[in-house]
Amino acid sequence: MDRRDFLKNATLGGIALSASVKSSIRIGDSHLPNFVFICADDLGWGDLRCYGHPFAITPNLDKLAQEGIRFTQFYVNSPVCSPSRVAFLTGCFPSRFRIWDYLSTSELNAKRGMPDSLDPKVTTLQKLLKEVGYVCGHFGKWHMGLIEAKEYGFDEYRTFAGGGSNQFKSEHFIRYSSRLIVDEAIRFIETYRNKPFFINVWFFHPHAPLDPDDEQIKPYINRIDKRLTPNRYITPAQVYYAVVTEMDRQIGRLLEKLEELNLAENTVVMFTSDNGPEDIALLEAAHSGVGSPGPFRGRKRSLYEGGIRVPFIVRYPAKTLHGLVDRESVVSGVDFLPTICKLVGIPLPEDLQIDGEDMSEALLGQPKRRKKPLMWEWRFRHFHGHLINKSPSLAIRDGKWKLLMNPDKSRIELYDITNDPMEVNNLAKIHPEVVEILSKKLHSWLATLPEQPRDKDAGAISYQFSP
Repeated sequence: MDRRDFLKNATLGGIALSASVKSSIRIGDSHLPNFVFICADDLGWGDLRCYGHPFAITPNLDKLAQEGIRFTQFYVNSPVCSPSRVAFLTGCFPSRFRIWDYLSTSELNAKRGMPDSLDPKVTTLQKLLKEVGYVCGHFGKWHMGLIEAKEYGFDEYRTFAGGGSNQFKSEHFIRYSSRLIVDEAIRFIETYRNKPFFINVWFFHPHAPLDPDDEQIKPYINRIDKRLTPNRYITPAQVYYAVVTEMDRQIGRLLEKLEELNLAENTVVMFTSDNGPEDIALLEAAHSGVGSPGPFRGRKRSLYEGGIRVPFIVRYPAKTLHGLVDRESVVSGVDFLPTICKLVGIPLPEDLQIDGEDMSEALLGQPKRRKKPLMWEWRFRHFHGHLINKSPSLAIRDGKWKLLMNPDKSRIELYDITNDPMEVNNLAKIHPEVVEILSKKLHSWLATLPEQPRDKDAGAISYQFSP
């Protein structure tokens, strides 16, 4: 299938379900699971206590993992924010829609060959869910363009960074954004408690800049650095993890509300991040950019593991055993659409072309080997931090193998991710046959993507603060 056919089917594929499917899924059926999808911003794989952080205070997310499944091989579909979020909604690799980087001003988007918004004609998970009676909400960061979130299937929304005019307005929004977002999510759940619902709870934190107040930072005063000057905190770690802990506290409020309303048992709660942690070398993160990628090489804007492998926790009390750790399943954000449709019982439209696959077995506690490879494209050269984290611009994960390379086949790197998750032992010269197979898959995939000249100036632009 060429790029034109794929894009037509992905964006214009009919979302109307057959009458027989609708009759088998009763509108307002109380047995349909609810979904709460919580997404942090720039949180690293190693930033939670349950993922091995030595001092982070994250009791609510740790408890969520104890009550559900903690995945160790979960990938987002870009090392930056906007493309990752596009994949969550569409089930497609974001390059299909020419969204390769964070969406910004029209001038900068045009310079990089990008649209100003995700195509509103695209078939989204939320549009499919609405067909069978779900009510869908989005609260928090959007960053997929300025078009109203209702055009993508959301009934209620309050956003920032695009997605509509109903913005959060607060003098200290950055400081208290986690609480304000959860306030809206709780209101939505209380309103629609008697209907099946899907809600995005997408935090700003711990994206830089950060501004914790005295109460938020108090748990870290003695843990990290006792030196404190008036109104100024000494260590970036104090600032960063104070905000992570505040986000965790607000997530606890949300989970308590589900319990209070007797909704927890039949609600699928999912938690992840949109990409790896920011680097302290970025100006806006100079006071806080110390998030942990865990044991992995790479950070935000890198296709090494630390830029695209992030935490993923799923709790579904009605169907899943407690305290599981899945170290086998390779799951990705692009799998959300087919996986959630499977959990609900919605067959995908026959003409809908997506890149993700149904990984519902893994979310129900049975590790599953994925059939489709994961592929990434990072077209731009703006980068911050140590050069060891600067990856080639293309990558593919297929089974145990991960290949990174540039389009001209320079910088070819092959890693056995199963045995070398830190990506330090390049096996490209030892396994040229694997390089040949995977590079062909990458180039075949590139042939289906929108053509775009690789503008050296666009690639070299200085990174600007993205909200």
